[in-house]
Amino acid sequence: MPQGKHILGRAPTRRVFGTAKVGDRGQIVIPKEAREFFHIRPGDTLLILGSESQGLVVSRPEVLDRVAQEILQNTEDSES
Repeated sequence: MPQGKHILGRAPTRRVFGTAKVGDRGQIVIPKEAREFFHIRPGDTLLILGSESQGLVVSRPEVLDRVAQEILQNTEDSES
């Protein structure tokens, strides 16, 4: 199973999978090892978020949906 490179001093769940070069049309290729590790297939939809100071984040939309649901659940619990 692909593992990526562990970042020393960081949680073992954080990995570096390499770099991606931006093509003429603004497209990037996600490194094969990262696609395999995260089960990304052709046709999958990925969410791109950005902050001028922090950079870009690429994620599956359902990951953020799950996080949003947890936040909403925690808000509801604290209101009870």
